[in-house]
Amino acid sequence: TFVAGAGSRRGSVRAGLEAIAAGDGADMVLIHDAARPFLPGVVVDRLLKALTTAEGAIPTVPVADTLVREAQGAMGDGVDRNGLHRVQTPQAFRFDAIVAAHRAWDDDREATDDAQILKARGHDVILVEGDERLEKLTYPQDFARAEARLATPRGIRVGMGYDVHRLAADEELWLGGVQVPHDRGLAGHSDADVALHAIVDALLGALAEGDIGSHFPPSDPQWRGAASDRFLAYARDRVAARDGVIDHIDLTIICEAPKIGPHRDAMRARIAEILAVSLDRVSVKATTTERLGFAGRREGIAAQAVATLSLPALS
Repeated sequence: TFVAGAGSRRGSVRAGLEAIAAGDGADMVLIHDAARPFLPGVVVDRLLKALTTAEGAIPTVPVADTLVREAQGAMGDGVDRNGLHRVQTPQAFRFDAIVAAHRAWDDDREATDDAQILKARGHDVILVEGDERLEKLTYPQDFARAEARLATPRGIRVGMGYDVHRLAADEELWLGGVQVPHDRGLAGHSDADVALHAIVDALLGALAEGDIGSHFPPSDPQWRGAASDRFLAYARDRVAARDGVIDHIDLTIICEAPKIGPHRDAMRARIAEILAVSLDRVSVKATTTERLGFAGRREGIAAQAVATLSLPALS
């Protein structure tokens, strides 16, 4: 449905909200700027999750640059950037709350975004992690950079990872970033999460950047007992450093016990969260070896993962 805009940003948003209210209404609404065309689906997931506990949520990115005040064309005093964030869109709201806030807005000033309008009504607005890809296209050079990005040819890379750890008494069992109740756990230098280790190797393999052992050697004491989500976050950042996109993760866990089915959804959600991808890009499966081999004898657990990435063709 197209709705005619108004003479201001706030007026245009209000017109859109009233059109929804006049129809079937809604439980939640996302308000987005067309000037931010590169919207990762994971940001939407974070926003909607935040609305389970708040009336509003906005994506933000911490300010990394040094800030100074301008003093007649010269450098003035520095500005403490601690706690400062750049606000992005889309912004997410409980529909009834944001409609009421817009209707009650009586300030002569023009609000720069809808979160200000909601906050003025006394509602909390939660900050969620934004994404640098949500850059705002404002100046001519911004459009030139966006056009160059879209024009850059991309290629598909596929990597495979495989890992095994033995089961041992008095160990916690971590699989796919989730602690799974079991009578034994996996033994290893870190938390021995074979599922995350396999994904890390798959991502590094797709990048042709070695394996998990070359980046986190077991001989290094700093990784003793380390949570494997740190390794996966590192691999994710390596993909981002190459301007890559994680298109899909396909994970298979191989064991006789425990049963993976009851924990599958939690594993998918945790892996997607660490990788900052949408849930539909993560597949978690399980199989047995029909009681054959070490897995069949319940001596250990194995995992195999395939990662599909898209990277600039010249990367």
